[in-house]
Amino acid sequence: MPIKQLYHSVKLEKDKCVGCTTCLKRCPMECIRVRNGKASILYELCIDCGVCVQICPHHAKVAQTDSINSIFRFEHRIALPAPTLYGQFRNVPSVDNVMSALLRIGFNDVFEVARAADIVSATMRDLLKTTTVRPLISSACPAVVALIQIRFPELLPNVANVLSPKEVAAMLAKKEYSKAHGVPIEEIGAFFITPCPAKMASIHSGRSTYVDGAISIQDIYGLLSSNLKHEVPEFIRQKPHASWQGVNWANYGGECAALRRNNLLSVDGIHNVIHVLEEIENGRLDDLEFFEGSACTGGCVGGALVFENPFVARNSLRKLIERMQVGDAQAAAELELPPDEVLMMQPWGPRPSITLSDNISDAITMMDKIEGLTKTFKGLDCGSCGSPTCRSLAEDIVKGYATELDCVFKLKEKVEALARQMVDLTNLY
Repeated sequence: MPIKQLYHSVKLEKDKCVGCTTCLKRCPMECIRVRNGKASILYELCIDCGVCVQICPHHAKVAQTDSINSIFRFEHRIALPAPTLYGQFRNVPSVDNVMSALLRIGFNDVFEVARAADIVSATMRDLLKTTTVRPLISSACPAVVALIQIRFPELLPNVANVLSPKEVAAMLAKKEYSKAHGVPIEEIGAFFITPCPAKMASIHSGRSTYVDGAISIQDIYGLLSSNLKHEVPEFIRQKPHASWQGVNWANYGGECAALRRNNLLSVDGIHNVIHVLEEIENGRLDDLEFFEGSACTGGCVGGALVFENPFVARNSLRKLIERMQVGDAQAAAELELPPDEVLMMQPWGPRPSITLSDNISDAITMMDKIEGLTKTFKGLDCGSCGSPTCRSLAEDIVKGYATELDCVFKLKEKVEALARQMVDLTNLY
């Protein structure tokens, strides 16, 4: 049975690809192959983490997001700025300036995703008091959730059944706007300003209910920066604002910090996240209460679609947060929580992935062949064959996508054997 294709933000522009294998070696899911001098992506394994987008020296990997013009298909348009957006501008006086700039480029209203992060944090604090699941795993990073769905399905019961901040923001933003302006929710468009392709993919994968699109921070940065110095409308100043802890979600560890507990673990970088999930799967971290995994190094500030250098962005956020901490007690007191059942969703299920065969007997036979072939390779995982590892080459051979002679060492042995045969034939005459 063919695997149902999910939406993916990460795309390959083959005309720019030179087959250099840089992406092949860095992809955490081993979902890239290079054949006939061009890369290809096995989308059944892709989690849209954006690593290939960031490291491709020829810009052959791109992340597709919605254009700013796409918002005008709705008469009423709400911007959902990720907390990361605030760190893209150096010495910005306050979040009000960024929110005001969003209004000037075409949005009718703005709802801070950081405010929704406050709500998710409060919900998670309550959940940790009642659940017996250990460790509870954050569902905030869609790339990490996709990773678990594909590679660690046994850990899916540990993933918190809580909506991500962008979903909560869109839900509350539409309800508030509809009530204030007497507009049907169906006529309101909510657009997330995204730092990464994984969030774009999660929105268009069919699981998102309230978010209508995602616009890259890179694409919107220029428009916003030219509108930051205009006067901030009074209604923006009067809007409920996020706490500094909500804004701090842009950094890895921000979610854990907002939970106000001790036995928590934050890990950034998708390769590091994989190592820790392996530890959890093997039962070595059962005493841990909560695990926050961020696919991007440094958290969302290190996303593939940000404009500012992530270290500079972290520093800008630090200064902004320090200014926010002065009057933060009022912001937290004004926070209204929706009913818990609104935040809960259906449990996460495994994502269909690549199988060797639908027939168990055939699959076992193919697995034995893979094991045998793998032992005949040198185990250097050089990538010269066009597969990321020697084992993945063995899998590709068994599936009929490659041959043993794609291995440069096997090819060298074959050539040397043929040369010796030629010498032997020459000596006969």
